[in-house]
Amino acid sequence: MSGATHPADGPRLYDRAAELSAVARLSARAAAGRGGVLFVTGNPGEGRTALLRRAAHDFPGAAYRVAAPHHRGPWSAARALFAELAPTPAAGRRALRLARGEGGLARGVAALATGTEAVLLCVDDLHLWDAHSRAALAAAWQETGGRRQDRVGWLVSAARHHRLPEVPGAETVRLGRLTASGARALLDDLCPVAAPAPPVGERLLDEAAGHPGVLAAAVRRLTVPQLAGSLPLPRPAVDDTVLAEVYGGLLQRLPAASRRLLATVAVAALAGRAGAGADAAGTVAYGVGGGGGSAPAGARGARASAEPLEGLVADGLLRRHRGGAVGFDDPFLGRAALASARQPWRGRTRALHAPGADRGIDRPAAAPAPSADRPAAPAPSADRPAPGSAPSADRPAAGSALARSEDHRADRLGPSAAVRALSPVARGRAQLVRGLAALAGGPVMDAHEALLQAAELLRERAPVEASDARFLAMEAAWAGGDVEACLAALDGGAEVRGLERDFADGLSAALTVRLDDALTALARVVAGEGGADDPRLLLRAGAAALVLGDTAVAARIHARALVRARAEHRTALLPHALEQLAYAELRAGRYGRAALAAREGLRTAEATGQHNVAAHQHAVLALVASVKGDGAAVAEHAGRALETAGPHGLVQAATLAEWALARAERGRGLAAQAAARLVPLVRPGPRGGHFALRMLVVPCFVETAVAAGRNAEARDAAEEYAVWAALGVDAAAQAQLARCRALLAEGEASAYWFREAVRRHDSCGNDFERARTLLAYGTWLRRRRRPGDARGPLRDALVTFERAAAEGWAEHARSELRATGGASGGAKDSAAPPDLTPQQQRIARLVARGATNQEVADHLSLSPRTVDHHLRGVFARLGIRSRVELPGVVDGWDAGRREAGGRQTVSGPVPPQRAV
Repeated sequence: MSGATHPADGPRLYDRAAELSAVARLSARAAAGRGGVLFVTGNPGEGRTALLRRAAHDFPGAAYRVAAPHHRGPWSAARALFAELAPTPAAGRRALRLARGEGGLARGVAALATGTEAVLLCVDDLHLWDAHSRAALAAAWQETGGRRQDRVGWLVSAARHHRLPEVPGAETVRLGRLTASGARALLDDLCPVAAPAPPVGERLLDEAAGHPGVLAAAVRRLTVPQLAGSLPLPRPAVDDTVLAEVYGGLLQRLPAASRRLLATVAVAALAGRAGAGADAAGTVAYGVGGGGGSAPAGARGARASAEPLEGLVADGLLRRHRGGAVGFDDPFLGRAALASARQPWRGRTRALHAPGADRGIDRPAAAPAPSADRPAAPAPSADRPAPGSAPSADRPAAGSALARSEDHRADRLGPSAAVRALSPVARGRAQLVRGLAALAGGPVMDAHEALLQAAELLRERAPVEASDARFLAMEAAWAGGDVEACLAALDGGAEVRGLERDFADGLSAALTVRLDDALTALARVVAGEGGADDPRLLLRAGAAALVLGDTAVAARIHARALVRARAEHRTALLPHALEQLAYAELRAGRYGRAALAAREGLRTAEATGQHNVAAHQHAVLALVASVKGDGAAVAEHAGRALETAGPHGLVQAATLAEWALARAERGRGLAAQAAARLVPLVRPGPRGGHFALRMLVVPCFVETAVAAGRNAEARDAAEEYAVWAALGVDAAAQAQLARCRALLAEGEASAYWFREAVRRHDSCGNDFERARTLLAYGTWLRRRRRPGDARGPLRDALVTFERAAAEGWAEHARSELRATGGASGGAKDSAAPPDLTPQQQRIARLVARGATNQEVADHLSLSPRTVDHHLRGVFARLGIRSRVELPGVVDGWDAGRREAGGRQTVSGPVPPQRAV
């Protein structure tokens, strides 16, 4: 049957003809005095409860529906059953005493069902009943099934994974998915006011795949504009929130070990790992294909204990395929298991992740090179050479080989005899020196290779140095934007122990989106920083805090590492500590502190010859300057950063510098140029920006692309950003996503999203981004001729920008306030003619500086036609005929202002009320 099945006033069902036929047979047997039991099983959300309600409604006799009680104790469910059946509480207590006696539960039910009328008992969610009550029910069913003389029919629902008792003559029906017509009928009923737009409906039906509960949950979370197609749907529409609503109860009631095992199988499916095979330790490697498919045995898979896995297979939560591989029959269960494994991470951390190109899973975003360390004493000392210097005298063979400069012959003809005679430790230390030199001022991927070779050579005899070399190799790969190289450096170090092992494992887990594992390991690293005095270990703890999203803790730990490095005179380590501190302050929105740390870091990096670190500090200073509106400083620092970043492969520094240049161009009204610069930064893949920064750039790109008229690209970027924000690993992401949606929406939907963005910003802690949203909201209100409403958000934004010393943004807010008119919007330009409006004054000054109409429109969030209209008014009121005369007129205004200022200075102090 297709479509809906329902009486005029009863619960509506869809595609349940076979199930209703089974219920009708049970009702007929009960009416004939033969009773019986009918089991209904299904996955969460497939309609077990709805079927029981419909059966109770249609039953001609007395029907009772009993759900599992919230409190689960011995006999609690039986007590609820008798409370429903009994006419009085006392009768219910007497029946419970009978049920717990020799006669069992059947005697207790018989004592209450004494009439001649047939009775239907609908037991909902048997799997949630306590063990005592379930055992008593099973015994009662087996007893009544044997004698076949009973006017009581039992309709029992249970989760599909529940093991049903053996009852003679019992029938079992399994609920399944809806057909296309049934799902469409359900969707129409879920939207009684207005049917969803055809593309919206098709997408919901496609993603729900006939699952009624998933479809209902997906529709419930959508707004009317989203259903109508005027606002974009979440991507995917059936996301973790929907699956948690439908499957969360099932997963939460499973033992923790079972939940972890389901998540492991889901991760293996997502990663494409497959296979099955036993080893001597009694573990079995299982793999799954996508969805409910299987994968060949013998491939690399997730490791799990065989015994609990067999239990999950027996319960029906997993299914064994040919070759021994296991997978999910219900793909939604696999996705929900993976989502539940991510929930602790989301609730307790704000790890910075960005969507990756494969399988829709995202790479971590927005953290600096997380290794955050140098070798134990990278500064020149008696026990360790400085970068680029020869090994010290305690390694004469290595020193001799390097001093003779035999490397050129080795490059062409292979290692010389002297080099071949060196021990692995000596060769490893020589490679370490070369790697350090390249990391400080050469191509970072060359440094990565040299440092990995050093780690291999030092692994047996110098494990501490080998561990340092691996972390440095990872740092080099991070700066070069190579995720696979980062993982190669982290995954091969068996010599790493303790908290360093936790750091390596946690970072590897974060890079491969195994978030629960990353949280556990990195949280131990952060917690262990209290007893650490070594600045290298402190820097790793600070980097772990950054990956966990706790910028305040990261800044505190990096500041402590900086103090320790200074106390120990670790000169070569200071630039790196300052680099990490500057980045943490930048991520926290504390731009003044970030600039102080970056400037000191730049000085120390240049003094110690660490040009790659200096490039990163230049990039940070360029970003800070873009916030302050200092275009000259942005160009200077970004140019210096790119000079080094290009030839040395510093993808992270180059991305930051290009981002700063784009922000400066946007501030000058060059939206089209800024958007063109940002496009490569938000593009995935090797030709795009740094993998850890790509998603951070997206809100800026959306704002700039909208101003440049590239709405389609902005919308695509916002859709991808929504997927990343839905992970819940960055507290500010949801607020910035709402701002992006406000910029892309139309009509009053924009106002809703702006207000939503401000509300979400209140819990983020980044006042600067909140002020940017307020400025955009105030500008939007002003453009819709609501100046009174615009002044509040604009004033709040101005105060925040002034507090943050963001002069460029503050001037923008002041100009918007002036454009709203009124005393609260600020005074007009005192030197300009009084008959020019504030908006005309702004346009006149911009045109006088050489801006085109399009650039003025981009800068002031106007249309070019509006700018042309205002400009014609300026010409008429000033008595000029073209824009080429404006520079002279504006210069005259400024000269008059300077003369007026001089006269006021001679005549005495300016009264406070006139100083404004």
